Amino acid sequence: MSGLLRQPEYRPAETGPEADRKYRRLRLQVFTGAFIGYAGFYLVRKNLSLAIPFLAPLGFEKMELGFVLGLNAAAYALSKFLMGSVSDRSNARVFLPLGLILSAIAMFFMIVPIQFIGAQNKALAIAVMGILNFLAGWFNGMGWPPCGRVMTHWFSVSERGTMMSIWNCAHNVGGGLVGLMATYGAIWFGSWFYGAHTDLYFLIGTFAFPAATAVLIAILAFILLRDTPQSCGLQSIEAWRNDYPKNYSEEHEQTLSTKDIFFKYVLNNKLLWYIAIANAFVYMVRYGCLDWAPTLLTEKGIDIKSMGWSYSAYEFAAIPGTIICGWLSDKVFHGMRALPTMIFMALVAVFVFIYWQFMDNVAVVMACLIGIGFFIYGPVMLIGVQALDLAPKNAAGTAAGLTGFFGYFFGTFLLANWLIGAVAQSYGWNATFILLIAACLLSILFMGFTYRQERHLLKH
Repeated sequence: MSGLLRQPEYRPAETGPEADRKYRRLRLQVFTGAFIGYAGFYLVRKNLSLAIPFLAPLGFEKMELGFVLGLNAAAYALSKFLMGSVSDRSNARVFLPLGLILSAIAMFFMIVPIQFIGAQNKALAIAVMGILNFLAGWFNGMGWPPCGRVMTHWFSVSERGTMMSIWNCAHNVGGGLVGLMATYGAIWFGSWFYGAHTDLYFLIGTFAFPAATAVLIAILAFILLRDTPQSCGLQSIEAWRNDYPKNYSEEHEQTLSTKDIFFKYVLNNKLLWYIAIANAFVYMVRYGCLDWAPTLLTEKGIDIKSMGWSYSAYEFAAIPGTIICGWLSDKVFHGMRALPTMIFMALVAVFVFIYWQFMDNVAVVMACLIGIGFFIYGPVMLIGVQALDLAPKNAAGTAAGLTGFFGYFFGTFLLANWLIGAVAQSYGWNATFILLIAACLLSILFMGFTYRQERHLLKH
């Protein structure tokens, strides 16, 4: 890797009390940069799902918008896998902010096909919307891999489940804030730009306000982030904490070739394939509930402010749930990721069922969204952690990229966005809930395939 993204050279390692203080300070600083930086990506990722209820009166239909929505997930899936390999050989401090700024630009310009091309030129509007949403998804794929790289280099395996669970809440902070930004951005700034055209106020809150905020966050993330401890003149995290995993090798500290990353450590790993398939069904539930909740709630007569709060409640409820799940995997299950994932997905299935049976009761629906949000993000996080555990540090982005590809391409693009959108339009919401419960059960099945082998690896 050369030029702007080149990894910084390793410097001679410092030791002693001063180096220890520097290590502790930088760990907190880098963690903060990764947290707010990744939260920023969620301000400019799934914005279209919030806009869908307001696009129908302008002449756009669910199925075509579901396809556009899915392009974002498809691009993200491909990017997370392919750009994960680039990230493994790049400077995380530059890679993450660059992706965030490019994502923000693409999302800001989503206003153009909606306002200036419009449904009167629907084919062109959908095409431009699809291209921009694809680009936003692709650049969003530059967020998770550098964070995975940072977390594996600055935090050792015995603390990684807990620290990743805290970091993973960045999903929910960003995802929760974007719902509120869409609501209050429209209220605060809509009249400045559109005057009496209240039907267009949502454009500012949904696209422009989050994009501008994301650019500022990218600058702050660049200030805080560092690539590896060795690039800062410090020891590896394993040496500093004297915490070496059983499969540790000095090779894991060196930059690997693309061939070794893909063919030696990722594609021939059977456990990675199992968790990747399970991830597809986890993501189908995650985004099947989240992306279509605004549409379902709007159809039930919920106003824009209540809809924005319900979207945010789903995300914010995940914060304690994710942290509890990560803590359980480290402290109660002693590093096992499969079993807590299976337990949490079973509880998600219960809340999806209640949601289905009482979907005409808005209070119950909102309570179920909170319950699903509380339990679904633990499995999302643990599958990512399990991928990091199963690969060397310098192949971490690619390993997580494989599971992410399955989650976003198959789980989100094909199943949550396209399939559920088509089924909801043709057969109604009852059929979509049957699909969501089936997805919960299939995720448990495929995670079950990893349970015995993961247990064996941890012991031996």
